[in-house]
Amino acid sequence: MTPLLALALTVTTAAPVLTLDEALDEAQRKNLDLKAARARLQQAEQASRKAWAGYLPTVSASGSYTRNSEEARFVFPQRTAIRDVGVPTSGPGEGTGTPTTLDTVTLESIDVLIQPRNALNAQVELRQALIVPSLWVAIQAASQAERLAELNTEAQRREILFIVAQAYYGAAASQAALTAQARLLELNQTREKDTKARFEAGTVTRVALLRAQLDRTRAEQDLLSSRNALASAKLALATLLQRPPDFELAPPPEPQLPAEQANLTERALDQRPDVEAARQSEALAETQRRGAWYAYLPTLGVSAAYRWSNAAGFTGSNTAWLVTLAASWTIWDGGLREAELSEQSARVAEAEATRQASEARAREEVARFQLELASALANRDKAREAVELARETQRLTDISFKAGVATYLEVADANTALTSAEVGLVAERLQASLAALRLLKAVGAFPPPRLSTEASTGEAPTPAPAVEAPPATPAP
Repeated sequence: MTPLLALALTVTTAAPVLTLDEALDEAQRKNLDLKAARARLQQAEQASRKAWAGYLPTVSASGSYTRNSEEARFVFPQRTAIRDVGVPTSGPGEGTGTPTTLDTVTLESIDVLIQPRNALNAQVELRQALIVPSLWVAIQAASQAERLAELNTEAQRREILFIVAQAYYGAAASQAALTAQARLLELNQTREKDTKARFEAGTVTRVALLRAQLDRTRAEQDLLSSRNALASAKLALATLLQRPPDFELAPPPEPQLPAEQANLTERALDQRPDVEAARQSEALAETQRRGAWYAYLPTLGVSAAYRWSNAAGFTGSNTAWLVTLAASWTIWDGGLREAELSEQSARVAEAEATRQASEARAREEVARFQLELASALANRDKAREAVELARETQRLTDISFKAGVATYLEVADANTALTSAEVGLVAERLQASLAALRLLKAVGAFPPPRLSTEASTGEAPTPAPAVEAPPATPAP
């Protein structure tokens, strides 16, 4: 055995077996693109909180310290005043009502600090929006935007899982092709030994021996190429799963199609997240256009403030509070609202066209993938028939060769034709499986409900008997 062949036949011992379900589970947990999509969804989910923040009360506190160059005071000087106590005296003048007693009152001076040298101020303010029509629309639009982000994330999740499934089926097909190439090499090695013994016995020419050696060399090269193709497919799958490619692949299950295929188009329009996202985008555009209309309405709000200062001022109190009820109505803003309304109307038209295009694309994909699946299944059946014919031809040629009727060239051609037919069957089965997966994705039924974050429709899918997984190791 040559060193090249020994390298090709090296098998990693105790390698774990990875199934399709395990690959999809790992992709949901470890795929970096999916993690980034979830992070973007978390960012988008804050839109409602931001919108509600404009309608919820806000409380702010502030304080300041000011050093003034001069201190300002206002002083009222001390003064006297005469006050009539209003008590009549007894005697001849009793009952006349004329005052006979006066009282002198001394008023103290008043010192009012207007500007202290070290001024301290503090304030707590509360604001509450009462009637703001534009915020009503903003809150609704934020909720719709969050739903749109969820649908886009779900669509991306399904696309990533579909790519993982494609990679898994491709790697499994490469593994089956490697098995067929290894079988061909085994046959060519056996045939080379037999031809060499016949050459030494003088029953065949040296040309037959050289042909046997050439077929064995080509089989070794093809086996190494298949080995590298399998390693490349495993590496691509491992990159999607964020794990080392030290695993073996289990034969993937047959893709399961819905039992009722007459209404696949209606199911696609109901279940596909990209179609629903297009509809949600249209609803969001309608809401934003309504917000442009609401900008013409007045707003009403209330605010309250509590203030403290170390300068009492003319009121004689260091504290003060106030409550303000304010209304605002923009009569003319230079045409800004009219421009916003025209822009939002154009966005509604764009969203409507996008939604119609998304629905048309869904219908077209379902119809096209149904045709592709029918063609793939027909090709798969023909490839299976070709394998049966090639296998029977190889068996009869081998019997004829042992009986001395057939030549070695006929045996080599039969072996090559059988291997080519088996590899072709592997490729056609892969295409049939991928066509079934594409149809499931177009319908909105991939990934399976067990892996879906949305509620299941309750309809149990049934296996499609015409769709098969890549074959296992063929019997010699």
